[in-house]
Amino acid sequence: MFKILSIQPVSLFQNGGAARVLRRLYQGKESQVYSLGVITYPTPPISGDLKETLIPAFPMQQKWMRWHLRSFATWLREKGLAFITIIKIYKEASKVQYDAIHLVSHGPFCGAFDNEALLTGKELWVSFHDHFSTNSSTFEATSNLWNKSDRRLVISREMGDEYQKLFGFKEYELITDGVSAEEISKPEDIVASTPITVYFAGLLHTDYYPLFIVLADALDTISKQGYQFKLIMRGTDPVDFLNNRSFETEYRSDFVSDKEIKEELDSASILYLPIKFTLPDFYLYSLSTKMIGYLGASGTILYHGPGDSAACNLLRKSGSAACCASLEADDMINILLQLINDRNDYSANAKKVAHAEFNFDIIQKRFWRLN
Repeated sequence: MFKILSIQPVSLFQNGGAARVLRRLYQGKESQVYSLGVITYPTPPISGDLKETLIPAFPMQQKWMRWHLRSFATWLREKGLAFITIIKIYKEASKVQYDAIHLVSHGPFCGAFDNEALLTGKELWVSFHDHFSTNSSTFEATSNLWNKSDRRLVISREMGDEYQKLFGFKEYELITDGVSAEEISKPEDIVASTPITVYFAGLLHTDYYPLFIVLADALDTISKQGYQFKLIMRGTDPVDFLNNRSFETEYRSDFVSDKEIKEELDSASILYLPIKFTLPDFYLYSLSTKMIGYLGASGTILYHGPGDSAACNLLRKSGSAACCASLEADDMINILLQLINDRNDYSANAKKVAHAEFNFDIIQKRFWRLN
């Protein structure tokens, strides 16, 4: 039986895009996978079908740390004392029997996999989800992984083409999240629901605050036209700027299964997909994994971010989402009203794209080399 040692900078049982993609790829073959999650902040272990060991990077980031202490801890963790975490990775990996390492190229410890003791007689599969400049990795480490790996699994064609230019021509495979046929839901009439629910899944980083403020201001204005809205935030903590609005905000922070996430997606009217404007190396090449699940859900996608991003290129070309490429509230108001009026067309187109380009069965078979 072919066995994989999966190494990534998160627990596979966390909410978030990277963990979801890996859980999906391993679905049905959990007995063939052992996970090492390298974590930078305290994460309670969660039991599931996958076997997993969490490796705390040293020193761990704590909630009580102020910014200057967080910065110093990050420097120690990623540079000064990185060797301590690398030794932990080697020690845990040596306990496991595997035929291939599946490594997510993300963070400062990727360069550790030059270790011949880990790779002798084994295959190295590397997933590239984000541009190296955005995730604390380096040009040298990423170039080495790109050229040394037996398989290069990229999140988007834009990412693969860019890395071929940077590091040399090597074949790559498109491996991302997918939607199975039974997960493609029937489009629903969002206006029929009261209130109209706007759903966001994921951690809300400070870089995304300007986008959410624009969304909130637009929802406030449209509410005066007789619409009622409810904003559901899955996986993030409360933020002050959403207080005292004309719409209700509900925070859901506990971990839920992929099945439950799918149920939440299907119950939402508008699926909010923000991409920050501030980091071209991120938005030009990364394809948001939550977008894939959004494509198959009942509601309609509201994209908010740069007009030249990988995600926007796909959504706009296929007519699968209402796209707002601005931080002006008036623009968001117009796009929201357009979404409400044209909702059925957007949602129907999204289902076609999900089936044609993100067929989960095909993607999973490609990953496990079953085609």
